Amino acid sequence: MLYSLEVPTKTRNEFIDITHKIEETISKSGIKSGICVVFVPHTTAAVTINENADPSVKSDIVKTLNKVIPANWDYTHIEGNSDSHIKSTLVSPSITLIIENGKLVLGTWQGVYFCEFDGPRRRKVFIKILSD
Repeated sequence: MLYSLEVPTKTRNEFIDITHKIEETISKSGIKSGICVVFVPHTTAAVTINENADPSVKSDIVKTLNKVIPANWDYTHIEGNSDSHIKSTLVSPSITLIIENGKLVLGTWQGVYFCEFDGPRRRKVFIKILSD
């Protein structure tokens, strides 16, 4: 089963918690045990798993990525968003999650984040659910 979500972003760089939307999609699918692949079909966005209890973790990650991969550097890409392409490559366009008892298997403090590196935009996220 293939599903899609639309994720509107508001700033150039931001992390948006999409855990609840993925869980809703799994619930609608009726799958109790299997695999969930989350894929972002954009070259300047990504998806990751990280802490969702303290919002400062998201901002710390964004600040660090911006420091390590600055927007204004000696890039040759004509569109001016090379930093966004590099960030999305380092973070990853996809993740694989385990589904057990109809729920995502995540650690206590973990959440799934859509990572915007070239916003604001309207983005798409694909969710592929595979049953055991």
